[in-house]
Parts: sequence; structure tokens; C-alpha cells
Amino acid sequence: MSFRRYRRASILRNELTLNPHNRKARFELADILIEQRRYREAVEVLKPNIAAGDDDAATLYLMGVACFGAGNSKEGEIFLGEARAQDPGYRLGAIDLALGRGRLAKSDFAGAREALEEYCRQRKGTVEGKVLLAKAREALGDAAGAAALRKAAIEDYSAAPRFIRKQERLWAWRLQPWRPVVVMFVAVMVLLILSSAWRAVAEVTPARLPRHSAGRF
Repeated sequence: MSFRRYRRASILRNELTLNPHNRKARFELADILIEQRRYREAVEVLKPNIAAGDDDAATLYLMGVACFGAGNSKEGEIFLGEARAQDPGYRLGAIDLALGRGRLAKSDFAGAREALEEYCRQRKGTVEGKVLLAKAREALGDAAGAAALRKAAIEDYSAAPRFIRKQERLWAWRLQPWRPVVVMFVAVMVLLILSSAWRAVAEVTPARLPRHSAGRF
């Protein structure tokens, strides 16, 4: 979460204090609150929009994610189901990903597998989707299937463009948590070697005479 987004949230709160009926500001603030994992607050912020009749896929999706995050899985399922009815392909499978996350959180592994398989079908190169689906399959006793998914996720991450790797870095780290440690260890060793070499060179290099003393005996 960038400082700009934190500042934007403060501005939106001030706008809603002056005009509580600004539904666009409510939607944007709820989106930021979800990013901050403040799900219960996001639910309260979005309630007036739902009451006013906002039934577009974006609003229903946001409310569903907020409800799941706040622990209201039943309401989360309802809102995400309505969002899918409005736009089945919303944001290339975002609804299925949200359902998969929410169902995993409440240990509905069969339901999570169903949603995440659909998400991975739409987003074939997703690392997060494969990691979560592997978790669901492993919980259902499919260890081989889970291992194959994790292997595929590592391969997808390695072959992805740089901007995709940046987005999926956290999920790749969860697959191979030792990699950052190894990279840091190698960097520290290189710095130590360079430092030692520099000191050795400094010890064997004769000090220069002051310029004003050259030629004087």
C-alpha cells in the first residue's frame, strides 16, 4: 500500500463527511480499505451503495470480497454469485479467485478447488491461482496433483515477463522461501570478499608522498 493510497483514503473520508451520498467516493474508499485488510469497515462503507441499488458487477464483487474478509462467508457467497450473474468474466476470473480464497479460509476445500480450477483455466499463467489450488488439492488428499501444480507455478513464474514476476513475487516466494535467503547470503559474501580485497590492496600499495615534498632530500 503506497503513501498515495493512504492519503487518498483520508481525502475520501473528508469528502464523505461533507457528502455522505457520494457513492463513487464510497466505492473507491472501500477498495482502499480492502487493500488495507480493513474488511469490516469496507462493508460498512459500501452498505449505502447497495441500499441505493448499485448492483453492477464491480460493486457486488467488492462487497463480496469485503464480506468474506470480515468473516461473513454466507453473504460473501451471495454477493459474488450476484456479481458473476452480472458479468461472468469480470476481470478475467477475479470472482473465482475471490471465491477460492474465501472458501479456503473457511476450509471448504472442495468448493475452493472448483472455483480455483475455473480461475486457472481463465488465467493459465497465474502463480497465485496454482498455489491456492495446490493447497485445496492437498487438503483433499491429492498430494501428487498439488506437487504438480507447484512445479507448474515455479515454471510459469520463471518464464513470465518482469512486470508479471513483480506482481506474483510473494506467491513465488511461498513456493521457494529459501531463495531470498540464498540471494542475500551470496550478496553478503560478495561484499565481504570485495571488502577484504580492498583492504589487501590498501596494505601493499605504498602511500604517496605529499606533492610539495617531491624532489626534496
